[in-house]
Amino acid sequence: MVHEGDINLNIERPYPQLLRRPAYPPSSKSREALEIHITKLLGLGVIRKVVHNEEIEITTPVIAAWHNGKSGMALDFRPIKTYTFPDRYPIPKIQIALTQLYQAVYISTMDSLKGFHQNVVSPRARKYLRIILHCGVYEYLRMPFGIKNAPSDFQRMMNEIFPEELSEGWLIIYIDDIIVCSKTWEEHMCRLSRMLTKSQSVNMKIFE
Repeated sequence: MVHEGDINLNIERPYPQLLRRPAYPPSSKSREALEIHITKLLGLGVIRKVVHNEEIEITTPVIAAWHNGKSGMALDFRPIKTYTFPDRYPIPKIQIALTQLYQAVYISTMDSLKGFHQNVVSPRARKYLRIILHCGVYEYLRMPFGIKNAPSDFQRMMNEIFPEELSEGWLIIYIDDIIVCSKTWEEHMCRLSRMLTKSQSVNMKIFE
């Protein structure tokens, strides 16, 4: 099962300059750090490099963010958010979902490893998720963090993967957080096995 996340903009071409931002000039330290992050994402299949003959209209610049001596990639997708049609798919209310735990004796919590990166970006939407930096332009093949409808779309994907388990009332899913609850140990082991087997069948990685 492959679920594709989509993005629909409420603006027509030509796109405003706000969506066509240039690369920021990095320091030598940041340049090296960004290249390491880009190489890692390429190896994981999260992004791909945009080749020279592809039309490039929307770009989000990348900067290196530092915390306690460690670097990360910082992306500002706020302009894309501004022009994105909202996805009204419902996300469960935490208070209501937690009422299912009232009579549970055994509870296991886990989450989807790398969260939104497990959600494939639809081919038509990839052109909106292009990032630009000193070493070129890249586009996301997997949903990045910070996109307006990513939580709703991830919730939709999870609900489509586990419809029976959710309807039976022992599985709670809040975006990428997963809770399995049971009254007996034997029942709990059976439910955990069932949930993990289905996760494996769709190549979803779970972090316990």
